[in-house]
Amino acid sequence: MQRSAPGAVIPALDISALFGAHSAQRDRTDRALRRGASEQGFLIVTGLPLSVPLGPAARQALLRVFDLREAERRRLWRRKFDPANPNVYRGWFPVQPGNLTSKEGIDIGADIAHGPAVVDPGDPLCEPTPMPPEAMLPGWRNAVADYYLAMERVAGVLMQALARGLGLSESFFDASFRQGLSTLRLLQYPVRTRDDLDSCQDAELWVRSGSEQLHVVGAAHTDSGFMTLLAQDTVPGLQARTVDGDWLDVPPRENSLVVNFGQVLEAWSGGRIRATEHRVLGAGQLRRSIPFFYEARADAKISPLPTDPASFEPFLYGDYLWSRIVSFVEFRGMAAERRPRSASQHA
Repeated sequence: MQRSAPGAVIPALDISALFGAHSAQRDRTDRALRRGASEQGFLIVTGLPLSVPLGPAARQALLRVFDLREAERRRLWRRKFDPANPNVYRGWFPVQPGNLTSKEGIDIGADIAHGPAVVDPGDPLCEPTPMPPEAMLPGWRNAVADYYLAMERVAGVLMQALARGLGLSESFFDASFRQGLSTLRLLQYPVRTRDDLDSCQDAELWVRSGSEQLHVVGAAHTDSGFMTLLAQDTVPGLQARTVDGDWLDVPPRENSLVVNFGQVLEAWSGGRIRATEHRVLGAGQLRRSIPFFYEARADAKISPLPTDPASFEPFLYGDYLWSRIVSFVEFRGMAAERRPRSASQHA
């Protein structure tokens, strides 16, 4: 598949007006956000409050976790990778050689910011996040908590703007996300070695991008849930698929966030918000990024909107999320770790 035509770009939007009171500028920003969400489904947002920790120093404060020695990382591994560890959903996932996707990182839950009130020992989706000792990474936990809270605020503001754009009360979505399952992921894509590339038999490993033949490090997919806020480093590679099926580069840009939308929000909005397929290509350099996946509560009942009353059967978000994530390489084989909860129990 070729790249999009020259001149095609991911739209950028200054969202500063969304953090203030109602105004004509906020109305214009609402319309621009809704347009970007429905057309490309990928945006680069700027104009974020100074309280949102962005830029090289803020990224480095979080990405110090990759300085941990291998033995310390292993203590954070999920049970799939070390059966002696109790954590199933949160924690570290190492690179798995031979797969189309080649990445490692740590998934951090709401407990880092909200404490034990959001922990449910009976549900792996609500388990506590394993953490390295404070002495190993002084100040890291506080930096992570501050970033998590900042991303919650930005995502909440964007969801309110989308609600207005859909003709709903701006607070329509708020309750579903209160004490939700949002995940902060600290992620890196190592440079793939020749042996690793040779061991991957996936037919989609090599792709044409412009005049170049490049390999994939992050398989093409659409996100599962609602909204993703991504802080990129300076290494390129992220691409989004356009409505005509071409691939478009999503360039790194300082002091901004890439925003894209997930399958549940696409269904919830009756298709008026687009979940866009995206992938990551190898650039011959180590790539690090910080995605924040804005997620509803496990027991949030997702029902058709008042404006779209018969589009799907209601479901519990936790059940959907679990069924979706166990198809990803870092969770394969874990389906039996959680039983579905019936939506009828929460009707």
